[in-house]
This record gives sequence, structure tokens and C-alpha cells, in this order.
Amino acid sequence: MQPLYEGKAKRLYTTQEQDVLRIVYKDEATAFNGEKKAEFAGKGELNNRLTSHFFEVLEAADIPTHFIERISEREQLVRRVTIIPLEVVVRNVVAGSLSKRLGIEEGTVLETPIVEFYYKDDSLGDPLVTRAHINLLKISTTEELDLLEQEANRVNAVLRPYFDEKGITLVDFKLEYGKTPTGEILLADEISPDTCRLWDKETGDHLDKDVFRRNIGSLIDTYQTLFNRLGGNTQ
Repeated sequence: MQPLYEGKAKRLYTTQEQDVLRIVYKDEATAFNGEKKAEFAGKGELNNRLTSHFFEVLEAADIPTHFIERISEREQLVRRVTIIPLEVVVRNVVAGSLSKRLGIEEGTVLETPIVEFYYKDDSLGDPLVTRAHINLLKISTTEELDLLEQEANRVNAVLRPYFDEKGITLVDFKLEYGKTPTGEILLADEISPDTCRLWDKETGDHLDKDVFRRNIGSLIDTYQTLFNRLGGNTQ
């Protein structure tokens, strides 16, 4: 049970099983690459429940993930993977940095989803990268990038209608993938309101971390509202 890694929202520990790790969700929230920070009692529990539930939804759709089980209010067991240093972002609606980069009004629905890659490097601000950049950095092969894009679109094909049925628009979301010791690529990290933009279809209210980024509401109340909108079925 040795500490292995600590990130902005989670701590990672070894277990007695070589290929199994323990994740502990923290109550901290960050934005703008850690420039804005705060702590919210109960956030870790909510993100653990929500992420565990979303991974179970995806596993039921035959999408392979690192998730094994939720073992406590803040903890889950996952398969050990080496994270590929790329954030895979899927966009269904223009928002955030895409709106700023291209000058397209936030809220514009995309005709087809867009998949983007960002280089995971805090010192560089996690920049947007092209396939040529990824090849230059030798982060991933062309075949692996094809697989990541394909799998990200599969995740979108499951989660987008899942949220739609609950009156929520899945605007965009970030995924991370990792490799097992045998080379299998699995969806890893988390899926939560920290990593997704979710808007109420009727009111347009944010049900995600943008309430913290933009100072437009209570983060805990927002996450609890999302939890309740899902029927509280993430027990």
C-alpha cells in the first residue's frame, strides 16, 4: 500500500496485487492548469461514485476500461496501466477553448463530433497537438492514434444518448488511456463533472466544473444535482 502518484484530484497507491492499484479521490478542485484551487467537502465521494458508475455503463457496452470496483466512499481499485501522455477530447458542441480558438459562438452544435489530442505536460499548459506533433514527440504510433480516436468516438456513442435521455447535453469531455504490461490499451483516469461539460437541455445550466472555473455556482450543489439527475443510481 505504498503511495505511487498524486495528481490534482486523486492519489494513487499500490496494493498487494502487482497489477492492481488503489485510487483515492480528493476533495480538491483545480482550474486553469492548477492556477485556481479550492477544497470542497464531499467532492471526492461524488466523483468516485459518478466515475465508477460511468465506467460500469461503458463496460456494459463492451468498452474496455481500467476500472475493477468501487471499494469505499472515496476509493476504487483499477488495473495498473502506463498512461499515454495524451488527453483525448471529444466535442459535440462548441465551448471553452474551441470557441476562443475559432471564434465560433459557444453553444453551436457540431455536425459531427470532433476528436482532439492534447499533450499532457503541465509545464507547457497541455497544448493542443496534431498527429505530426505526436509523431515528432514519439508519444504514440499512427495505429495507436487511430485506436484512441475510434475508442473515444465509441465512448461518445454510449454516453451522449445516455445523458440525452436524462435531459442533459454532453457538450465535450476529456479521456485518458493507458497501456497494461501486455500492451492492451484501456480507458483510464476518470469520467466525472471534472472532465466533462454537461448542460441542462432546458435551462442551459452547467452541471460540471465550469461553475467553479467561471464562478457561476456552487460546485458541490452542482455535482449533487447531477448525481440526483442520474437517479442516485450510482450507489
